[in-house]
Amino acid sequence: MSEPGFACCTPLTGTAMSAEQAEQVAPLLKALADPVRLRLVSLIAATESGEACVCDLNAAFDLTQATVSHHLKVLHSAGVLRREKRGVWAYYALRPEALSAVATLFGSPALAGTGA
Repeated sequence: MSEPGFACCTPLTGTAMSAEQAEQVAPLLKALADPVRLRLVSLIAATESGEACVCDLNAAFDLTQATVSHHLKVLHSAGVLRREKRGVWAYYALRPEALSAVATLFGSPALAGTGA
């Protein structure tokens, strides 16, 4: 038992998240909580240009194009990715502000500042 006035542990973050912040971040976490979607985000983040065509992402999975497109749609709807149509193809890129919100949640100012 600790002495009065002394905390037993150092808090992980400086301040607790507000209810409004929790409402904003929860959909991002829900979208990222699927292994395929998490891997899609990782693949897009690893590209040299910072964006990837859906046609290139399909090859990385043993899934149908429709399934990959569904996962990309979920990530886009949650605000994790931005999408740009070019002809018949869609190109996806990370939205740094979305990932920054997640990094801030876990008390990582270094990650939050990079947008990665």
